[in-house]
Amino acid sequence: MDTTLTRSTSVAADVIRRGGLVAFPTETVYGLGADVFNADAVARIFEAKMRPADNPLIAHVGDLDQIGRLAETITPSAQKLIDAFFPAPLTIVLPKSDEVPPIATAGLETIGVRMPRHELAREFLKACGTPIVAPSANLSGRPSPTTWQAVEEDLNGRIDCILQGAATEIGLESTVVDCTGDHPVLLRAGAISLEELREIVPETSVYVSAGDEAVRSPGLKHRHYSPRAKVYLKDFPTSGRRAYIGLHEPEGNFAVVKVCRDAAEYAHELFAFFRECDRVGIEAICCETVEESGIGRALMDRLRRASEK
Repeated sequence: MDTTLTRSTSVAADVIRRGGLVAFPTETVYGLGADVFNADAVARIFEAKMRPADNPLIAHVGDLDQIGRLAETITPSAQKLIDAFFPAPLTIVLPKSDEVPPIATAGLETIGVRMPRHELAREFLKACGTPIVAPSANLSGRPSPTTWQAVEEDLNGRIDCILQGAATEIGLESTVVDCTGDHPVLLRAGAISLEELREIVPETSVYVSAGDEAVRSPGLKHRHYSPRAKVYLKDFPTSGRRAYIGLHEPEGNFAVVKVCRDAAEYAHELFAFFRECDRVGIEAICCETVEESGIGRALMDRLRRASEK
């Protein structure tokens, strides 16, 4: 199968309407989209990405009215967050409607919903006329793609179409908040910080894993965001072909070095840096740790998961 490259949202939306898969840019990372109500198309996402079937997907809407087709109800806390932030790099987990096929939610009775603020993504979603379920547009476990070229690197020939846009603004996946209970629970950190969420709903708490329960957000169970090189957050190796990324100049010799001005740039550059290291045969990536506040919480989450082997 040849993967079509296009800058036309109407061409890409027509692929969706025919049951195809389209990678498209958002403000977070590139997503791999299919019509949420087409179970066969959704199944192709798991196949193309080689994604575990128990990893739920997030539905993207171009219009707030579409949330009613996806969710059985919008809880009071969810409505507060939607009113405060949407469109945003924020996913709200809600009780799913019966119209949503089980494969889209990994069999859960909940669904994550988000409205991107990215202009091209919004234009594409409106052209589709239906909510689009979309995980990151990469092979499962690999660093999420922040450019259309990174999507092509992983999925060329495995999907129908790539909607070409600029490099993504944020570079990390959306914040995910479970709003099905009495108060919101932060499941996955992202650009919308815990501090910002608590400004709207002060009772917002942080998810703590209880073991083997079914997870309500992608990025919590399976190994994610990993380059081929081993990622180190401390006890950096002193030999071998090494790379470094962080906020301060490193000590010692590294084949590739990226010094970022702040945590936001670090987050923006991380996945592209991982992919660059893979392309030049780096064996060890040494990553400086940052304070876990604001986007630093999300950055440290991705770094820890990337370092798990």
